[in-house]
Amino acid sequence: MLAAVLYGKEHVQVERVPVPEIGPEDLLVRVRTALTCGTDIKVFRRGYHAKMISPPALFGHEMAGDVVMVGDKVKGFEIGNRVVAANSAPCLQCFYCRRGRLNLCEDLLFNNGAYAEYIRIPGRIVKLNTFLIPPHLDYRDAALAEPLSCVVKGAEDTDMRAGDTVAVIGIGPIGSMFIRLAKLRGARVIAVARRRERAEKAMRLGADRVVVTEEVANPVAAVRELSGGHGADIVIEAVGKPETWKWGVEMLRRGGTVNFFGGPPSGTNVELDTNLLHYSELTCKASFHHTPAAMREALDIIASGGITARDFVEAEENLSELSRVLFRLAEGSSALKTAIIP
Repeated sequence: MLAAVLYGKEHVQVERVPVPEIGPEDLLVRVRTALTCGTDIKVFRRGYHAKMISPPALFGHEMAGDVVMVGDKVKGFEIGNRVVAANSAPCLQCFYCRRGRLNLCEDLLFNNGAYAEYIRIPGRIVKLNTFLIPPHLDYRDAALAEPLSCVVKGAEDTDMRAGDTVAVIGIGPIGSMFIRLAKLRGARVIAVARRRERAEKAMRLGADRVVVTEEVANPVAAVRELSGGHGADIVIEAVGKPETWKWGVEMLRRGGTVNFFGGPPSGTNVELDTNLLHYSELTCKASFHHTPAAMREALDIIASGGITARDFVEAEENLSELSRVLFRLAEGSSALKTAIIP
């Protein structure tokens, strides 16, 4: 089969490799759509991911497709099923799983290889994190479930409710999903974008107001003013830079919550105003990854029409063009997501 192989920093090759062999609890899925992801861009630029992938390795993790082979011990799936599979599954037995923190599982099983004609879905993921695609959904819509599940968990971690004022810093794929999900939950959304072009996208997704950082002297003051002078109830930081982490804290009202969703590179340190944190009783959280329950909720939101691929998938390319697509996205292309068609 044709598949993308990550060899290192900014080095991805599409080449012929053996079709994966499956075990008795596994599925083999013909990939119909694989979506680009901000995490994939980070992996492409850095050449690895400490938790998910070490080169050389098959690459990509947001996908939907058709079951073409079923292991002897698999229950609930058959050849011809349209499925979407998450890129991980917890063990359900470790210290963190027993405490309900499935995303922090000490033996979290990751799966990569979506940028390929076929992908093996390991048994644990088959059992816990693979779902049938509703008949009315397109493969592109279904493939959004994995990134949206991370956003669903992030919104739950901040206890986002109707009536909240939510500021979202960063209008990339994840920030854009936070905008849409916050609107679906009845929040008032202030988007913080670097460029006017991204601001217009934020408005189309439901942002009530937009602060364009290139056009204002003080983004923090601008958000606080749009929040009635008190600051936002919730701030979602979806950029992953020390400067925007500090903005996130400073944009909050007293008693507010910031979610440091965007992860800076390893070894990054951030200085925060301890006086502000203490006397304003601010809550600082960080959300990592997703859970099977969040994946199910994400697919339900997509199935209901709350979030659709037409809002996020802005281009389509053949698998052979993957390296060019990744370079373009790494250089700051305005496209949120590209559908890769093996």
